[in-house]
Amino acid sequence: MKHIPLTRFIPALLLVLLGACRQDFLVENNPNAIITADYYKTENDVLLALNGVYQALRDNSGVAENSGLYSEERSDNTGRNDNQSNAGEPFQFNAFAILPSNSYLQTHWNSLYQTITRANYVLAGSETVTYTKAETKLQYQAEAKFIRALIYFNLVRKWGDVPLVTKPLTTTEEAAANTFREKKEKVYEQIVADLTDVINSPLPDIQSAANKGRVSKVAGNALLGQVYLTMATTLDQANRNANLAQAKTFLTNAYNKRTFGQLKEIAYADVFDVSKKTTNPEAIFQIVYKQGDINYASSIAFNNQAQGETINSLRTTTGVGGNVTPDLVKDYEDGDIRKDFSIKYANAAVVKDYFITKYRDASSTAGTSGYGGNEWLLIRYADVILMLAEVNLYLGDEATAIGFLDQVRDRAKLPLYSVAKTNSAYSAKYPTLKLAILHERRVELAFENQRWFDLLRFFTPTELVTYIRSKSQADFGVAQLTNFGTKDYYYPIPFNEVKLNPTGMYQNPGY
Repeated sequence: MKHIPLTRFIPALLLVLLGACRQDFLVENNPNAIITADYYKTENDVLLALNGVYQALRDNSGVAENSGLYSEERSDNTGRNDNQSNAGEPFQFNAFAILPSNSYLQTHWNSLYQTITRANYVLAGSETVTYTKAETKLQYQAEAKFIRALIYFNLVRKWGDVPLVTKPLTTTEEAAANTFREKKEKVYEQIVADLTDVINSPLPDIQSAANKGRVSKVAGNALLGQVYLTMATTLDQANRNANLAQAKTFLTNAYNKRTFGQLKEIAYADVFDVSKKTTNPEAIFQIVYKQGDINYASSIAFNNQAQGETINSLRTTTGVGGNVTPDLVKDYEDGDIRKDFSIKYANAAVVKDYFITKYRDASSTAGTSGYGGNEWLLIRYADVILMLAEVNLYLGDEATAIGFLDQVRDRAKLPLYSVAKTNSAYSAKYPTLKLAILHERRVELAFENQRWFDLLRFFTPTELVTYIRSKSQADFGVAQLTNFGTKDYYYPIPFNEVKLNPTGMYQNPGY
């Protein structure tokens, strides 16, 4: 793979009119090269460049709908048994055998930083134009800061210390000076600062249906709450209680702005129904796709469909679909409606296994080409509710924690926690409320790329090794659980990045 070094922060040309994340602001023409120094003349130029930042979120090598290789396959939810295709590099992720030279890892790193670069250009360019209304500038900046924070949150959880760049780098000397890993605590400080600006901005609490896919204050509160929760559980424990209090504040702010009462008012299947996506009250922040459009359609439905099946898409597929580990299949409780909606057993001779059915669009508009209209939900209310259960547990308020947990279980048609824990099988698998919440997050948010981050938050590196290795090898195919060690808490820094500055871009332990 051709390496793109950190000097990628010095693009001579910025592709700003690349489209964005909802139908209303999907730009279907590409004027290509515009010199950045000459580009920002009007507030509309800032908007178009901002749409280009949203467009970057659609990259499947970053955080888009088909980016599960970098998160879900790293966890115990999904994986692959093919250790030969593509030189075996994708298999390295779920086999816990990833090498710093892995080209997919390098591509993921590049994609994340390219999104940050676009956001930095918008933030710098937004300062150079005149606005009809002062709040317009603050809104555009808040949107760019949210996306920058979201991407840095992904980076810091996956790699720990990472380069922290918050402005355009326009010379080779500037790029070289910024090619070093900043301590993760500093990265979190920047994330918090960006999201604080979001929640204090003139953005609406909730975006209108016409603006689905754009950042809102609720999204800012929800993400900031998750950031503080992660800091409380993974950083210096001296600040644990303060960070938990902040997490509770911002998650509660997001929860209190919901437009529904109890979660059970929203059918689980409706959350992922493409015909109801514009009115889905559970969605907080999502990447929007355009059904039937060759350029902006979703492909997650047919990508996860197994041979011989038509539940996801009318497009004929020949593969095994989105692989589901038997370990996850066994974690669904009897009667959980989420199981039949999320996974299905494929009986084709080449499959004979479960595949992912959570994302479906077998409509005539999507057609036999599979140009689906699925949304990719990055934040939704069930996630917020379960984080509130987690936060209240850590703060010692088990009654409130159970109340939030029960909201999710009630919608799934499962016994409430007080009843479930009297079941010997349930109490044996989840002997503590903490493990019960982790279990609920697993089955509720399966295939939404949350599981790996949950494991990092719920366990220390040593605890996570014990947790993973205690599982049955038979439930993980040819991916050897014994490979997992404390080094796997973080990814290795891509080899080509280390070469740029062996001292400043030091490798993570164990690689």
